[in-house]
Amino acid sequence: MSKNLMDKEVTRRQFMAMTGKGIAGVAISTSLLNLMGVTRAQADAGLVSTIATPDYLLVANGAKCTGCQRCEFNCSMVNEGEVRPYLSRIRVRQNMYFGANGPTEDYRHGDGVYGSWSFGPDTCKQCADPACAKACPMSAISADPVTGARVIDESACVGCGMCVQACPWHMPRINPEKRKSTKCISCGACVAGCPTSALRMIPWEDVAAAM
Repeated sequence: MSKNLMDKEVTRRQFMAMTGKGIAGVAISTSLLNLMGVTRAQADAGLVSTIATPDYLLVANGAKCTGCQRCEFNCSMVNEGEVRPYLSRIRVRQNMYFGANGPTEDYRHGDGVYGSWSFGPDTCKQCADPACAKACPMSAISADPVTGARVIDESACVGCGMCVQACPWHMPRINPEKRKSTKCISCGACVAGCPTSALRMIPWEDVAAAM
């Protein structure tokens, strides 16, 4: 691992240790909140989610997300060559009605259309020890040497779906025509397509400077 990737990993682990399961109630500096594009009130209200990928901190601000699915459209167009939310590597649609935690006993107290109208995306967590890679019988999933993102070698992938089943969040998705698996590669297409700036991908160098 290069020194640059090592430095990023140290900052990533520091951030994950600080935030634990979420940033609500965590004493985050004002400079870091500004960098993330969120307010302390939004963070404390549980409206902000983060995913610590190897190369970036992905921030999703539920207070700004309208559920328009533009992130899905842009992702599938850039990576698959067609607007096809099913193949998007970031998912909002599955949280549309009840939020990421699904329906509650009293659904009106949850998220999504039937609750608070707060939306948030799901995407690959770029795990340090990815279950998808370990489950792949063709060893088609590996870490990109530059970004550290877990990527799929389409020439090796046979579309068996083992990676989908192994992932705790079922983030890989099989393209039914190509019979190949797809997953997030931290390209930033979702961020570029968000009309409300609800999504941000922040380099770890910037996070380190603001912590």
